[in-house]
Amino acid sequence: QVQLVESGGGLVQAGGSLRLSCTASRIFYGDVMGWYRQAPGKQRELVATMTDGGSTDYVDSVKGRFTISRDNAKKTVDLQMNSLKPEDTAVYYCYSRRVGTVYTYWGQGTQVTVSS
Repeated sequence: QVQLVESGGGLVQAGGSLRLSCTASRIFYGDVMGWYRQAPGKQRELVATMTDGGSTDYVDSVKGRFTISRDNAKKTVDLQMNSLKPEDTAVYYCYSRRVGTVYTYWGQGTQVTVSS
């Protein structure tokens, strides 16, 4: 069983920063890890991903502000969020997609609220 646990969410003023962290109980070679978010009343969107080889991708709205990183030895994936905007308010979910299988694992989510 693979479990993902997020931490680091909270309430910040616009322009502030937060760092989200996700710890996996187990990872596999080639796993893609990253972060989704879902704002109230809106569709879930992929925010950032990182492959096992270090390639990254970001949704346009966070480029230049958010940075994803991972440490396979520690089984963690982090999301540094700078210059936060009220539009970033959402529940953020860590995920791990096991390449070569049908399995995708999800954390329980952590709330990020950015006030005006």
